[in-house]
Amino acid sequence: MTDDSEYEREQRLIDLLATIHRGWSYEARDVPGLPRWWAYRYQAVTPAQHAAGARDVVARTSIHRLAEALGRHDEITHIIRN
Repeated sequence: MTDDSEYEREQRLIDLLATIHRGWSYEARDVPGLPRWWAYRYQAVTPAQHAAGARDVVARTSIHRLAEALGRHDEITHIIRN
């Protein structure tokens, strides 16, 4: 797989994440020692959501792990509204 096709595949996955998890913006970073994929919540979590494990920023080494983490975070914020 070429770098271009890998980039295109990752971009399609990010577009899909943006459709499924609308409350986040996404960024890829190529910094040694840091996770590659980052998501930033548009609205800050409440203290109760934070206490339950939700965060305003989520970073993972792969886009698939990021998708799993966002699912957990969105579940927390939907269950705990305040």
